[in-house]
Amino acid sequence: MRPKIVPDVVSPSDVLALPPHAMVRQAAKLMAEHNVASLLVTEDGRLLGIVTERDVTARVVAAGLDPDSTTLAQVMTADPRSLAPDDSIGEALELMRRHSFRHLPVLDDDGHPVAMVSVRDLYAVVQRQLEHDILNRDAWIMGIADAWGDGLSDGG
Repeated sequence: MRPKIVPDVVSPSDVLALPPHAMVRQAAKLMAEHNVASLLVTEDGRLLGIVTERDVTARVVAAGLDPDSTTLAQVMTADPRSLAPDDSIGEALELMRRHSFRHLPVLDDDGHPVAMVSVRDLYAVVQRQLEHDILNRDAWIMGIADAWGDGLSDGG
């Protein structure tokens, strides 16, 4: 069975979000409090955009804007690409690689955010799977019992 973004990589959760009229400083403080690098801009539960630490750095600080009077609507990436809960890890990684994204919102069928996935989340799952595959390959080659329970042992 191929892993899915939800629930195999991230669990559905309350997504960190602010309205478009919120100020950039509020977003930066919220991201710092939650130790995350991005948040969604939503209105009435619908995704309007995404704001990342990179956006704050490049579009606010480097541009000389005041974070106390600059709204998220002014600096967000509007209508960001997103994933569906059933999308695969490979699809997510390819989208991130092709567009240099580090975070992608996960939306349900109605367009409501259900999670946020980061490239770190994806790589952690890929790493675990590679380690599992290598251990099973080695066990099969050596003909020893499979500690992972995949039935690869020769029974001896």
